[in-house]
Amino acid sequence: MFKIRDDPRITRMGKFLRKTSLDELPQLFNVLKGEMSLVGPRPPIPAEVEHYDWWQQRRLSMRPGLTCLWQVGGRSDTPFREWVNLDLKYIDNWSLKLDLAIMLRTIPAVIRGNGAA
Repeated sequence: MFKIRDDPRITRMGKFLRKTSLDELPQLFNVLKGEMSLVGPRPPIPAEVEHYDWWQQRRLSMRPGLTCLWQVGGRSDTPFREWVNLDLKYIDNWSLKLDLAIMLRTIPAVIRGNGAA
């Protein structure tokens, strides 16, 4: 939600891991444990949730996912309000077809690295 472009705390290796989305691989364990799904709203941190407006709370109604509309549509380049709207659009229109489409769009998005901070 609050990422700093060219964050000085991130090492070259960390930038590489983020750019290639390899930093997401540990979340596969959460998927295997049933705590996350492959597709769904990105999991927020509790400090973010404390600042949600009432309408933004609805994005917590689904199990968080490894990839989502935000992930394939701009990532860090997407403003938070639009990110939440994409999550709500996903929640309102959920289907297996939509999940498959998002998963297929995830591959080129990761390869291009667009919006990866």
